[in-house]
Amino acid sequence: MDAEQDNVSFTEQGMPTHQQLVVHVIQAVMELGGSAKSKEIVEHVIDTYPHADELLKATYPSNGVSVFADRIAWARSTAKLIGALEQPSRGMYLTNEFGEKLLKMSAEESLSIVKDREREYARENRLRRSTESSSTDDSEPSTDSSKDELRAAIDTEAKETDDDWKTQLLTRLHKLSPEGFEKFVLYLLRKYGLELTHVGGSGDEGIDGIGTAPLSPVLSSRVAVQVKRYAPTGSPIGRETVALFQRDALTKGAERAILVTLGRFTEPARKAATSSTPTVDLINGDRLADLIREDGESGVTMQPKVNESWFNKFE
Repeated sequence: MDAEQDNVSFTEQGMPTHQQLVVHVIQAVMELGGSAKSKEIVEHVIDTYPHADELLKATYPSNGVSVFADRIAWARSTAKLIGALEQPSRGMYLTNEFGEKLLKMSAEESLSIVKDREREYARENRLRRSTESSSTDDSEPSTDSSKDELRAAIDTEAKETDDDWKTQLLTRLHKLSPEGFEKFVLYLLRKYGLELTHVGGSGDEGIDGIGTAPLSPVLSSRVAVQVKRYAPTGSPIGRETVALFQRDALTKGAERAILVTLGRFTEPARKAATSSTPTVDLINGDRLADLIREDGESGVTMQPKVNESWFNKFE
């Protein structure tokens, strides 16, 4: 999926549609124990879907967002809207009987049902909006109109996990030089209370920062930091990188370790991080963006937004 194929749709290039990904989303929630958070679902599908690393390379020209990750999120919202997943609270999803039935069907049968349910939801949503606006147009929506209505509903439902700002932030951080990104990460970790010395550069033996992390007013732990300025939508960091970092951190006498990247980690990498010492806290791009936002003083500010329609229930 390179730039020469821009005139061909992503689906024609082999990108799965959001409808095809619905069952993969449900399967992910099942394999995660019947419940999962939004981010966990996306990560699990990426970890288990064939050739996901290649699919992640395709991005929307307008904003640099991964098409594959976006379609997984779209599939997750679709699964909820058609009744194949429950959402008991913000960002949390549960399996249900209908979703489990879809998993037992053939790929063709489940896809057909997903499409039928999606069209029905779009039709009902359009009629509901038409009624609310006192419109008399009860005609059957066209296919394109149905798709537009469904996507609009999904976009509204997905605002709680709107990651456009994260994409913008991670893209900007990736433009920093490797040394510049190292310095920024150490700056951010210092903001969270760590005392660190920058040891990056040639001969750093895989360690970019070394210092202490406070555990209490009288206790601290020696910590090693490694920073990987990998592309946000590039190949994930695997088990070997984590294991090598653990070895390097151990030689420096570290009791804990932190590995930071703009991208993500594979499932084997996440398991390796806690299977031996020193334990490695993995900070992927998504978590890094959250830490920057929570700090509130490092280039990102989030403005309050009023949801006017929420108050309609009191009228």
